[in-house]
Amino acid sequence: MDEIKIVANCHLHFDHCGGNPLFAGLPIVTQATELSLARTEPFYTLRNLVEFEGARYEELDGEVELFPDVWVIPTPGHTDGHQSLVVRCADGTVVLAGQAHDTATDYTADHLAGRARADGAPPPLPAPSAWLARLQEFDPARVLFAHDMAVWEPG
Repeated sequence: MDEIKIVANCHLHFDHCGGNPLFAGLPIVTQATELSLARTEPFYTLRNLVEFEGARYEELDGEVELFPDVWVIPTPGHTDGHQSLVVRCADGTVVLAGQAHDTATDYTADHLAGRARADGAPPPLPAPSAWLARLQEFDPARVLFAHDMAVWEPG
């Protein structure tokens, strides 16, 4: 584990941050809103997975380029402080969307709603997620989700 230098969780529910205590002393990148919710809201998560010896948080307030070709993008919805990672790779950009949407199908529906609006389709149309256009600006080759084995690819 010596090659790991930083941890980024999409959000701090126990099933997404359960391994964090294994990385005590390393920076954990999270939106400030998310950390506040995890620390203050009853039943939000398991406290010992957020507050543990050696926990070291780097609180963000919005979009940040962590490293060249690696961005953290706020994608609120599942939680107010949810974030996704965008990574430019040699074979195309990958979005690690966590639970920005639960499934690739949900992401597709959101993406198609955004395209239909942009193409001038008549209402009624669902409103796409506020952050969707920002993710699409990265021209992702693949979008992966925390609880779905399916991968979204542009069609």
